[in-house]
Amino acid sequence: VVFTREALETAAGELGVKLPKNLGDIIYSFRYRARLPESVSRLAPAGENWVILPAGTARYAFVATSLASIHPRRGLLEVKIPDATPGIISMYALTDEQALLARLRYNRLIDVFTGITCYPLQSHLRTTVRGLGQVETDELYVGMDRQGAHYLVPVQAKRGSDVLSVVQVWQDWMMGKEKFTGMICRPLAAQFMDKQVIAMFEFAPDGRFLKIAQEKHYRLVAPSELTEEELRQYRTLALQQPA
Repeated sequence: VVFTREALETAAGELGVKLPKNLGDIIYSFRYRARLPESVSRLAPAGENWVILPAGTARYAFVATSLASIHPRRGLLEVKIPDATPGIISMYALTDEQALLARLRYNRLIDVFTGITCYPLQSHLRTTVRGLGQVETDELYVGMDRQGAHYLVPVQAKRGSDVLSVVQVWQDWMMGKEKFTGMICRPLAAQFMDKQVIAMFEFAPDGRFLKIAQEKHYRLVAPSELTEEELRQYRTLALQQPA
């Protein structure tokens, strides 16, 4: 269901609603932060929810999808990782997002999660994509596997109280397809479940949108908290995986 920004003004005039000066903030809030009103959400097909996607300059579209927001699963196995984050970084990170991105970087969690060797390319990349407008990616990695294939790994990071939006991940996917055509794009998202547990998600295309391809939870611990029994369990799991 496509609509324009001007349609908000028309509808507000008909309903007698006073609009804020920044109309774009209304759309931004419902795309990334706020829940849609029940009067809107109940119009989605059964088993699906609306997301708002960009559809050109000042144009948007309500799209029905089974994956509108992303929440870590409770009860998933936590893999313990010896925390390699420098203490001074933990002391002075100004935001939860900065702290999360730093932990991903210093603990090589992108490598661990994807199984490829990755390098941070750029933080807070802002660019434009045809048909979408401006896209912002929290962190951009490039990587390589043992066969020599190159990968683009865009990462969206959220603190525990925020909701991960599949729209942002989808925009990362579209950016990767347009700007890095010779690379395999593997979009990721990460979120603090608490200060030491990080939930990580990988997404893959499914028809016109994305679905969660895998989810893992990592607990950062002091080396002394990792027991021999846990290491034995991890070895057993690794040996059971196909080569």
